[in-house]
Amino acid sequence: MSDLLTRAEYAAIAKAMDFPKAAFIDGKYRAGRGAALKTFNPATGEVICEIAAGNGADVDLAVSKAREAFDQGHWAKLHPGKRKDVLIRLCKLITRNRRELAVMESLDSGKPIRDCELIDIPETIQTIKWHAEAADKLYDQTAPGGDDAIAMIVREPVGVVAAILPWNFPLLILAWKIGPALAAGNSVIVKPAEQTSLTALRVAELAAEAGIPRGVLQVLPGDGPSVGEPLGLHMQVDMVSFTGSTETGKRFLRYSADSNLKKVVLECGGKNPAVVLEDAEDLDLVAEHLVNAAFWNMGENCSANSRLIVHEAVKKPLLKHMLARLRDWKTGDPLDPQNHLGALIDKGHCKKVASYLKTTRGKLLAGGKIEGSFAAPTIFDDVKRRDKLAREEIFGPVLSVITVRSFDEAIEIANDTDYGLAASVFTANGKKALRAARAIRAGTVTVNCYGEGDISTPFGGYKQSGFGGRDNAIHAHDQYTEIKTIWVDLSDPAAGDKVT
Repeated sequence: MSDLLTRAEYAAIAKAMDFPKAAFIDGKYRAGRGAALKTFNPATGEVICEIAAGNGADVDLAVSKAREAFDQGHWAKLHPGKRKDVLIRLCKLITRNRRELAVMESLDSGKPIRDCELIDIPETIQTIKWHAEAADKLYDQTAPGGDDAIAMIVREPVGVVAAILPWNFPLLILAWKIGPALAAGNSVIVKPAEQTSLTALRVAELAAEAGIPRGVLQVLPGDGPSVGEPLGLHMQVDMVSFTGSTETGKRFLRYSADSNLKKVVLECGGKNPAVVLEDAEDLDLVAEHLVNAAFWNMGENCSANSRLIVHEAVKKPLLKHMLARLRDWKTGDPLDPQNHLGALIDKGHCKKVASYLKTTRGKLLAGGKIEGSFAAPTIFDDVKRRDKLAREEIFGPVLSVITVRSFDEAIEIANDTDYGLAASVFTANGKKALRAARAIRAGTVTVNCYGEGDISTPFGGYKQSGFGGRDNAIHAHDQYTEIKTIWVDLSDPAAGDKVT
């Protein structure tokens, strides 16, 4: 990726931009029959555009086109190497249009342009490319059937997949879902979050240009009751892949039970701990990781380390380093590449985050204010493990500091949550690090750093953070396939072999 542009250059791109204004169904933009969906710029509150969103009738149309495309087999039965070639062309088109997509994403979501340019767009491309390359490199298996049989275990695409996206990483989570789902041969209907539909629509247009057949990738904007629920209940949808809140994720399990027992994969919330033990080295580097973990993407991140569980022996110097690091995290206009933090997604979410700032019993060390849609990075010390601040997912730039006196106490508090998505451990003792990583009940545990692994490692959670599968890695590819056993009898009846 090239260097960042200036604020003025990004503003010029934004001014000249032509935004998608309709659903993408059966290979073209088609006005949905639902209520007009206003798309707002979170930073300014201005209307970016209005989208002709979908309703139940549009869901029926999109599903019928997806089923028709799947049954015709132009994509599902295409040689995996050919699917790979088309997806690689899509990656090239995203690369060619990366600046437009980055600015569109920033305008639509409030994300800082530097993150869109340096993180989201490159990782979106890498994700789709990785799964494209895996498409013709995954081998099926044979089982030991003996001399009288051949037992083959093969993957087949699930069929029609509904991908329900969140608003915090619109492009990246889109790639997490369509990359493996399309590589496996499925037809995919994407429902973006109603706040952030624009980049998904643009990528669908680029996918058609790349050669993905009509009906194979469709994007249907709309709200949950109008589009999400009908997809979840539809008898011809074979699978739902959902990323979002735990509360909404549970609804899709109910929809599955009330319809056709469609496969459901959920990646939901988190209240993730960062455990800093007394022997942690280089506290300034630890502080850099912790500030990034808590405040990156305005804390609107399911894997954010929003609980700092720190040993009393190192808490004071560590917090000093963190407060110093915090000065580099400027908040403001998302299109200004100097800013590390942009705007919260909408007024309702600002109100939710603000409610936690008013009710906490902790000691305020930094931040604590929301001006317009911009929330200052906030740190509360002396938070108790049972406080709302330490137990509920705020999804904003708010860090709770909990003091402990031992390794066992730290692990106990880390696991004292309904969630289990991610965690971090900081210690100079390798044995302690591995003990902690094994003891913490979370899908990803990083040691002496913050992160989610990379595209080659599965991402998902324990407990109420996830259900049914994992994003990323081969594990994501597998969840968009059905496993079939084919048993071929080779016995010779003339020789008296027994047919089983």
